[in-house]
Amino acid sequence: MKRTGGKTVSFRTRERRHQTDYFRRKFEGKIGYGRSDVRLHPLHGTLNLWPGLHDSATRAFAEEPAIQWHQHANHGLSSQVCCVNFLMPMAHRPDLLSRWVGHVLGIAPPEMLPLETRAGHDWYVAFEWIGDKDYLNEGGKGGSRKRGANATASDAAVKFRTSSGETHLVLIEWKYTEQYRNHRLSEDRRSTRVKRYHDISFQPNGPIRADVGLDLADFFYEPFYQLLRQQMLAWHVEHDAAAGIDRARVLHLSPSDNCESHQVTSPGLQDFGEDAFEAFTMVLANPGDFIGRTIEEAFAPLAGWPEAEWYPWLRDRYPTLCQV
Repeated sequence: MKRTGGKTVSFRTRERRHQTDYFRRKFEGKIGYGRSDVRLHPLHGTLNLWPGLHDSATRAFAEEPAIQWHQHANHGLSSQVCCVNFLMPMAHRPDLLSRWVGHVLGIAPPEMLPLETRAGHDWYVAFEWIGDKDYLNEGGKGGSRKRGANATASDAAVKFRTSSGETHLVLIEWKYTEQYRNHRLSEDRRSTRVKRYHDISFQPNGPIRADVGLDLADFFYEPFYQLLRQQMLAWHVEHDAAAGIDRARVLHLSPSDNCESHQVTSPGLQDFGEDAFEAFTMVLANPGDFIGRTIEEAFAPLAGWPEAEWYPWLRDRYPTLCQV
């Protein structure tokens, strides 16, 4: 949090003020949905995207299997839209994406591998990625899952081949203004989740250490519930020989100023650190499977890349996330 005029102002409040001002400057007459100037009217929802994505993103998400836009995709603080704005311009530009992946992971730029074909292009970034199999028992009796709704999905995913010939998958979890205080699963949801995840979360059948005195209920607090599901998805993909993935990891990207998202909300995890992501890493059987980066450090190189023609727009739209 920061102090403004003697008052403590949260990151979310500051970003909401900026996005409201931005929408008023840029989209006069097209905002005010739900009496909020930080929401676009549904007919103008694509204005929430970088102009170069208006058509391609709409076509790509609509193509089967369809990718669901989140309920609040017309909101200036939408994390899904923020993720798309930063990453989708690289989705079918493997050379540029390779440089970015190399920077974020601290490795030599790898050979990017396509994850799917959409709108007539190989896509090297897959959005709302859920995997080819129902690894987490979420499909119900019919086995039906949707990308972006009612199933664990990474906000984005990339796949590449390393210099040693291994195939790696990175699931990207994107956060913007999320805050977690009393985000605890309700009792009815908890019983369903126990049935789904009971046998696939702890070692030797999952990513969580079995020797730290925790049970599944300790993860039923956000952000730990999301972190657990993302890590389980990565772990089970890696351990599925048919998937052809030698290593799968989770890359968590969030703003450096959003301190509120780092609160340790689960009583059971408070002994493992004062930072939620530090605590979560401590209970993983392989801590290296979770990578935390700030959005600012992850995308800083784009400021000096002439090919990143959408970066000046990002700087205007999300100045806090583009501080170099």
